[in-house]
Amino acid sequence: MRTKAAPGKRSRANTRRTRRSSLKARIPSPEIIVTFRHVEATEAIRAYAVRKFSHLARFLKRPWLVHLILTVDKYRHLGEVTAKSGHLAVTAQEETKDLYSVIDLLADKVERQLKSHHGKTTTKKLRTASTGELMSNDQIAPNLSRSTSKP
Repeated sequence: MRTKAAPGKRSRANTRRTRRSSLKARIPSPEIIVTFRHVEATEAIRAYAVRKFSHLARFLKRPWLVHLILTVDKYRHLGEVTAKSGHLAVTAQEETKDLYSVIDLLADKVERQLKSHHGKTTTKKLRTASTGELMSNDQIAPNLSRSTSKP
């Protein structure tokens, strides 16, 4: 009779699955407001915008508000988005001939800005040594240099 020393593939997969679901539960869901100007509000366009901008929640740890304004002027389809989360505010504007492509391009612009902000904040989090650590290192370093200088 064999005994299992380590968990098998299935149990590891189950733990991964539960860990992922708990991480997804911690991601705040965005509040997305879509405003239509000079165009009929359709549920398809609204759902498409919500789907595109809800993917961007993985870059933020706080709840956030997205206000999307879609405008149609003859053949020009304009879009403007403002995303706010805590102290961070991201804006973007785009103009094409199709509302769906406007939403795509706006989502890409906001994603680039959020990635850039995320990269800047993670590089700023490098911790410097505290005063106590610096003092203890200074006390240790002279002792080491004295002990190595003696033959």
